[in-house]
Amino acid sequence: MLESLAPIIYIIALIALLFAVVHGHASRRHWRARRHGHALHRALWMVVFFLVALLGGLLGTSVVGYRRLTDEVPVAMLTARQLGPQDFSLRVDFPDGSHRSGELKGDEWQLDARVIKWTPRAVTLGAQPLYRLDRLSGRYRDAAQAQQKLPSVFALGDDSPVDLWQLKQKFPQWLPWIDADYGSAAYLPLIDGANYRATLSPLGGLVARPADAATAEKLKAAGW
Repeated sequence: MLESLAPIIYIIALIALLFAVVHGHASRRHWRARRHGHALHRALWMVVFFLVALLGGLLGTSVVGYRRLTDEVPVAMLTARQLGPQDFSLRVDFPDGSHRSGELKGDEWQLDARVIKWTPRAVTLGAQPLYRLDRLSGRYRDAAQAQQKLPSVFALGDDSPVDLWQLKQKFPQWLPWIDADYGSAAYLPLIDGANYRATLSPLGGLVARPADAATAEKLKAAGW
């Protein structure tokens, strides 16, 4: 499970940091003993292990919030309640039992996710696609109305000081084992009392469906 990957990375980073401290103390002893060559050699190893520890810490932090994507998996349940014309309250329930709520304006809701896929070599070592829900936003069917109205959006993912998806976007040469990183979105009409189910396929595509027969009938009546 991906939940166990971050702790393993942190443990490796901690071990590397301990080695850096050991080499730092050794370098200091050699320097005091005027063995400057040995001191510089130890100092070099200290820098190497410190950089490994730093990289491990960054990678461990960057995967927090992502989950493995193996089969088509449920990622969210959504419930809509109408507050007024083109004004809805949305509740989003996640598989882990947590939820987010917010207000959207428009005729449709759109769910966005970030997806990370790995190179074939990384896949052979057990790496699997990762996903992270990003945001939920309102959409207007009429393009002219959409240009005139301010967008309504609320975030679904927790902010992280380091994000693997953002790192790949900014520094692609640093993460050559990531084969593709992209966004995916799905949307359906906003209907009062409707319940929706969002899933993510192994190929990284978001899929939105009615969660019950009553919602399916409402969508059919709305022309979907």
